[in-house]
Amino acid sequence: MARGTRKTAVLKLGGVGALAALLFAGGLQLASAGENNRPATTAAAQTVNCPTVRDKLPAVPAAASAQVERELANLDQEIARQNERLARQAVRPEGGPAFIDNAILGPLRSKRVAVLDRIEIAFNRIGAQRPNLDALAACSLNAPGVPSAVNGGAGQNGAGQNGNGNAGGQNGNAQNGNGNAGGQNGNAGGQNGNAGGAARTVNCPRVVLPAVPAAAAGQVQAELATLDKQIAEADARLARLAVRPEGGPAFIDNAILGPLRSKRVAALDRIEIAFNRIGAQRPNLDGFATCGLN
Repeated sequence: MARGTRKTAVLKLGGVGALAALLFAGGLQLASAGENNRPATTAAAQTVNCPTVRDKLPAVPAAASAQVERELANLDQEIARQNERLARQAVRPEGGPAFIDNAILGPLRSKRVAVLDRIEIAFNRIGAQRPNLDALAACSLNAPGVPSAVNGGAGQNGAGQNGNGNAGGQNGNAQNGNGNAGGQNGNAGGQNGNAGGAARTVNCPRVVLPAVPAAAAGQVQAELATLDKQIAEADARLARLAVRPEGGPAFIDNAILGPLRSKRVAALDRIEIAFNRIGAQRPNLDGFATCGLN
């Protein structure tokens, strides 16, 4: 990222845990999730508050694991998408008093119903008892600055820690989850992990920022939500890849991790510019661009 002379910003590189932990998902803090901590400002956007699903599932049969993982990634991806929209809404409000219910929470519930139904079918298709996930479809809103809990990535044992998407901490979302963090519906270390055959998830650094000026908070929140959305999209692709492998040994690096890094570089650069634009010291976020795999 090009930038002028700047003093060293106080940044802490945080590892992305399981996306399960918290996906700021909108609170992008947001895992594969998971993770950046949401800036503490009065202008922080609200995030969606959806029930976690991974920790509510019975033991997942190996034959259904890949399909279930793919759908859990879809749930986290949708949370990240709506958190991104809420972040924009905090900066440029639109619609009347019922706008969020009608344009965000209502459609989100409908999408979750469809995904949860596919998870139930994945059990039923192989002769396992079909779980009843209807109660997990409806979402509400978290208070401003509170990250969304996410389902996170696979491979975590049992139910556990926070569940925000890419776990423990995604950017802004979640119990902390920007990325796959322990908190991301991110790859979270806290939900019940599915057994063998589960898809891998991306492991992105949690973005830690200096104090965010109120004038830059809206833009920063929107970009943190973008980072979480990118993680959720990469996790969804990895889940599909677990079912239908493609490419050679370098496929994940070339088709998933490489493009993800480029997208993160752009989003992180926009965060830096948001500080610089209002005359604040521009942080150096280069070290948060590269992701690995959980």
